[in-house]
Amino acid sequence: MTLKLLLPEEGVTHLLDHWPDEPHVYQRTRTCLDEMFTAEQVWSWIDLNCIPADEVAAIKAPNPAVNPRVFAGTHGRADAERLHKLYDEGHTVRVGNLQRVMPAMARISQEIQNETGYSNYVHVFMTPGCRQGLRHHWDQQMAVIVQVSGRKRWELWPPVVEAPMRSHLESWRVWRDDYLEGWLDSGPERIIDLGPGEAMLLPRGWVHNPYNADDDPSVHLTFAIRERTPLWISEKLAGEAIEELAFRQILLPNNIHGEALPDIVAETRDALVAYLQGLDTSKVAERLRQLARTELEYTS
Repeated sequence: MTLKLLLPEEGVTHLLDHWPDEPHVYQRTRTCLDEMFTAEQVWSWIDLNCIPADEVAAIKAPNPAVNPRVFAGTHGRADAERLHKLYDEGHTVRVGNLQRVMPAMARISQEIQNETGYSNYVHVFMTPGCRQGLRHHWDQQMAVIVQVSGRKRWELWPPVVEAPMRSHLESWRVWRDDYLEGWLDSGPERIIDLGPGEAMLLPRGWVHNPYNADDDPSVHLTFAIRERTPLWISEKLAGEAIEELAFRQILLPNNIHGEALPDIVAETRDALVAYLQGLDTSKVAERLRQLARTELEYTS
């Protein structure tokens, strides 16, 4: 099972059987990920101009991320010399969506999707000693944090919004300054120092403020795993209604702007309910299982 590259057997069981809603830390065995993502290996890919510039970010708190044009080289590749300079100045360098640019990680991502039914993506973060990239924020999906080298300190707070997903309730969209004031006043609920050979399950919505508190550089991987929800099923059920001619008929402009629209909405709702009630749920379930294993959702 590919998830065992990220987590020990106990962690895999906890993830698949319970999908925890609180952070958990596990000691894991060394795997191929530890060989693939040494700082030297990551820099060698960058130095060989293998990385698309639009998959790279350079961040140094408290500033916003550097505009990618600053380190964009020729043919859309990241300029290694500029990235080295930014890193030496204290920026965290993040290479994102490894499953798009590395065949080995594409296979791992695909196998994780086969095992969970959830699409996923993988980022690698390199943070210089005693530096910080991203500050307080929360994510829209379960993250499995795999520490490869160095240490990363994670200050954690419980969710302030419930079950964020996709673009709904993203931290930057619903940010309030009093959130940060409250977190700083109360202090973190938990502080986790994640070291080499450790992995952490970080559920969606948990506020985190990660930074490197040690002199040695830190390298960690974030596997972001997009949970399926009843909304996903609802979207697929409604989307298949396009096969019915009645749902492909024209709505006249005068009806959209006129008094008839509430009645049309009611008629469409009733037609959709009737359509859904007529579905063979066993056949739909089989289609959904196939989609869960194959659809990538890169834009969600």
